[in-house]
Amino acid sequence: MMSITYAQRRSEIEDYFDRTAVDAWSRLTSDAPVSGIRATVRAGRDEMRRTLLGWLPADLTGRRLLDAGCGTGALAIEAARRGADVVAVDLSPRLIGLARSRAPTIWGGGHITYVAGDMLASALGDFDHAVAMDSLIHYRTEDAVAAIVGLAARVRHSVLLTFAPRTPALAVMHAVGRFFPRANRAPAIEPIAEQKICCLIGDKQELADWQIARSSRVQNGFYTSQALELVRS
Repeated sequence: MMSITYAQRRSEIEDYFDRTAVDAWSRLTSDAPVSGIRATVRAGRDEMRRTLLGWLPADLTGRRLLDAGCGTGALAIEAARRGADVVAVDLSPRLIGLARSRAPTIWGGGHITYVAGDMLASALGDFDHAVAMDSLIHYRTEDAVAAIVGLAARVRHSVLLTFAPRTPALAVMHAVGRFFPRANRAPAIEPIAEQKICCLIGDKQELADWQIARSSRVQNGFYTSQALELVRS
């Protein structure tokens, strides 16, 4: 069972995207012109998505994949094109609606099921791979690690995730963010040092069968995120 703080933050994230951010997110994840700051975020997210997809098998035929925090579905589409049976889940029903509206015809045997809800819901079933791109960055460190444990319990091969590393660039981004009106602010990002999150993961008995394989940082203007690959040993 997840903590009260996880449930509270989950509710804040859902409310933010459904009430405030869907239009901006729709534009950011399209080909529409955006501001210089948002352009760096778009480019950074594109690079991070390529990184995570590069850590998955080229052929995902017969594999079941969880896109945990799928947003508008870009990663889910690419995984399905490789043959994966993808469950794309997001807290925001409006983002899920946008993802469905953008979904192309998938050729080659892959399929996407879109679900509005919690990525940790047991009803979603078990998976071969899970990807949580920028979907844990708003949670307290303890809650994020608990979520990793929850995901790993239902995954056979690999869990790919990102976190917000402690960097000077991220500190500047937070300082700038404080100038935005409170109603327009995204839920705060919770930075953590790579060494600390790796130690916390290593200390979890529930993750004794897992090991950290690869790590990669993407930093582009106002986008900074660190990817980790966990694999069953």
